[in-house]
Amino acid sequence: MSHAADITDMSICEIQDNNNTVAAGELTPPNVYARPKAVTKEDFRAFKDEIRELITSLFSAQQKEIKTSATTLLEIKDSNTNIEKAVSILSAQYKDLNNQISQLETKCKEEKERVHLLEERIESLQIGSRKANFEIKNVPRRQGETKEDLVDMALQLSSTIGGNLKRENLVDIYRIRGKKEQRNTPIVVETLSALLKSDILRLSKIFNVKTKGKICAKHLGLRTSEDTPVFISEQLTTKGARLHYLARDLAKSAQYKFCWTAYGRVYVRKTETSPIICITSEAQVHQLLLNK
Repeated sequence: MSHAADITDMSICEIQDNNNTVAAGELTPPNVYARPKAVTKEDFRAFKDEIRELITSLFSAQQKEIKTSATTLLEIKDSNTNIEKAVSILSAQYKDLNNQISQLETKCKEEKERVHLLEERIESLQIGSRKANFEIKNVPRRQGETKEDLVDMALQLSSTIGGNLKRENLVDIYRIRGKKEQRNTPIVVETLSALLKSDILRLSKIFNVKTKGKICAKHLGLRTSEDTPVFISEQLTTKGARLHYLARDLAKSAQYKFCWTAYGRVYVRKTETSPIICITSEAQVHQLLLNK
């Protein structure tokens, strides 16, 4: 009985000792310098496979990106080629247009010169057709005025200033039509010769210098508005009349002392000793105004 108890007590003590040993083992800190677990071939092979797969994946992605970039670059290159072709075509067209414009400008310049020459010829012809004509300006219009009335006025004027104008010397006589019928438009007298016309103009100037009253309506035989001033001048072309108007303004503004017409042309002169200037265009008048 006691022996069994001893055995039992011993076993319990050994168990306790064993438990204490285990507990003590558990409380012992791990060894820091313990040798790491050895890498096996399988681990290395798995690592290599993993690296290989990673590199393959990266290479594949890079290849795709390179292919995409190459495609994009090719498209850009094609686009640049098309742009260069378009620019080349546009440059050629621009050059052609410039050549055409240059040719048109040259042709236009030639045409302007030709038109100018034609205008000068027409002007000369018109001046020539008027070389024997003179105008009587500001004559009061008679009620029911006839061509015979105009002839009588011209003959009476010639007689008053001492001229030798006769009915047979007249080619035609008429009053220029105006916008308003009651307006005193000029009377055009066409004679047989330029000498006869020049004589009438010369005698009219002499009469105005010598006579205090100068030429007026009563000197043409009119009994109404007798004191209305009347002016005798050669018949100018439309261009000549315009240049004469501008030349008179030039004489006033630029201090030109003389302005007159002769044989259908307009002349100005600054002083008695300065050169005579023939006015041929409006541009010339503007230039003289700038040079005053």
